[in-house]
Amino acid sequence: MFGTLPKPSRPTLFILVFGAFIALVGITATAQAVMVGEHFSAAALNDVVTSDAATTRAFVNAYVRPADLAVPADGSTTTPATSTTIRLEAQLATLIRPGEILRIELRRPDGTIVAANDPVIRGAAMPVGGDFGLAVAGKPQAAILGADAAEAGPDPLGSETLLREFLPISVDGKVLGVVGIWRDANPILDRLALVRRDVVLVTLSAAAIAAALLFLIFRAAQRRLTRQTAQLIESTRRDPLTGTLNHGAVIGALAVEAEAARAAGRPLTVALVDIDNFRLLNENHGHAAGDQALLAVAGLLRSGVVEPMILGRSGPDEFLIVAPPSVAADLEPVVTRLQASLVDLSLQFEASERLPVTVSVGIASYPEHAASATSLLSTVTTVLEEAKASGGDTVRVASNVPTDELAVTSTFNVLEGLILAVDTKDRYTKRHSEDVARYATFLAGRMGLEADFLRTIQTAGLLHDVGKIGIPDHILRKPSSLTAAEYDIVKQHVALGDMIVRDLPDLDQVRAGIRHHHERWDGAGYLDRLEGEAIPLIARILAVADAFSAMTTTRPYRKALDLREALQRLEDAAGTQLEERLVVEFVRGMETASDAPLPGAEIPASALWTSGRRVA
Repeated sequence: MFGTLPKPSRPTLFILVFGAFIALVGITATAQAVMVGEHFSAAALNDVVTSDAATTRAFVNAYVRPADLAVPADGSTTTPATSTTIRLEAQLATLIRPGEILRIELRRPDGTIVAANDPVIRGAAMPVGGDFGLAVAGKPQAAILGADAAEAGPDPLGSETLLREFLPISVDGKVLGVVGIWRDANPILDRLALVRRDVVLVTLSAAAIAAALLFLIFRAAQRRLTRQTAQLIESTRRDPLTGTLNHGAVIGALAVEAEAARAAGRPLTVALVDIDNFRLLNENHGHAAGDQALLAVAGLLRSGVVEPMILGRSGPDEFLIVAPPSVAADLEPVVTRLQASLVDLSLQFEASERLPVTVSVGIASYPEHAASATSLLSTVTTVLEEAKASGGDTVRVASNVPTDELAVTSTFNVLEGLILAVDTKDRYTKRHSEDVARYATFLAGRMGLEADFLRTIQTAGLLHDVGKIGIPDHILRKPSSLTAAEYDIVKQHVALGDMIVRDLPDLDQVRAGIRHHHERWDGAGYLDRLEGEAIPLIARILAVADAFSAMTTTRPYRKALDLREALQRLEDAAGTQLEERLVVEFVRGMETASDAPLPGAEIPASALWTSGRRVA
């Protein structure tokens, strides 16, 4: 929306970095927990196995004889309850600790249980493969398993998760038997879970502290960046000398306030303040003297205007004050107080006398004195000229002219004022508009269109870029390619131009040309993405003229193309960007017509503006 303040972008960088930091912390905490868990689990198993191996070694040295593990001479696999097995089982039973060691067995290499803490399972034959087979080969084994995979004796052990150990008994390198130990693994796993929890808590605590510090640092940096960005954006809307709104910003604000006043059905008042004899002050005492006068008047205006009045520098020696409906009635007293304050103000330069500073002021209101923002500007300019013509140092209010009469008599002057506003904003835009008017009128004539349409398209050509008075200077005059965001801003000039002229009478076709001259024949243009013949004819003709002018005019970011290359590129755009029928006729005319308006040819202003009230 034109006139609204641009907003700094959201702190996306902060959000992305902070989010990445949180994700990294989560991944790190999880990885640490897993890694610590693995290391702890391995260390815990090693400790248990080492301890159990020492216990087993002591037990075997004290109580087990090789003959106890030998297979009977008759080859029988039975293990009768002899005094030896009873003694072994009694000693094995002493190693059982509830909640820790649940079962301990003494097996032969063939898997037969020779003795166990539970005599019931003595003599049972267990599978030989798997980890038991590795233990028979002389390699101790330890693993945490479910009860169904623990390869214990036939009776259940009362725990779903077990630590199983197979410790080989060897003499002179030959494995005579294997001691099997089954522990309840839950205490080990519980300790492991506690370690993992502690690691995660420590990591998250450190991360929370780091996140808080990072948040504070980024928030401070983001606030500073946001503040600097806002200041930079605001600087593009400010006059560098006086600090007030610049021409484009104050005109854009007027357009918005006029729309709001229209919607609310309430009055809007503007005042145009001009410093008397400013040109003579510059000529006789230099531009520094003029700047001093501007600063003095701007300072008094800033101190005098009340919220929500809007103040801006609209010309070299002019200030525009826009008073929205809520303070519209207060504008004339504000200006009167300004005039009174200037009585005490004087400037002195080198050996000059003390020079007075006076202003002439024109005041007009919508809808009392004008029916639109554009006619309001025209009216207040006329009133200001009357105030200056009366000798200056005067505040003059517009007379109550009926709206219809004002619309009829002032339309042409308003259009002249708009062209002057474009010229004030940017000399290239004015020259480009004059060229577009010439090319468009030439093409319309070759298409055999009637004289009234030719006058209309001439006006549309001169005004087609009037909306650029609301485009910030740093974008409009940028000596390099525009960014995507800057190009989006430039696109809006067609909407602002339409808004500026829409209330002038008899300008419906001109409005269509202004709003739609950047539509494309293939529908890929802007703003309304019209396609083909849905684009008004006047806009299609202006599009050809606008494209040719843009290519044959030197801009800060590139030099003009020569005539032949520009025409070739125009033909390349036929059927996509531009209507082919119009391109063919324009190119043929530029190549063959004796009156073809060639690029660079000068044309008198009288040929563009004719004294007449009938526009279209």
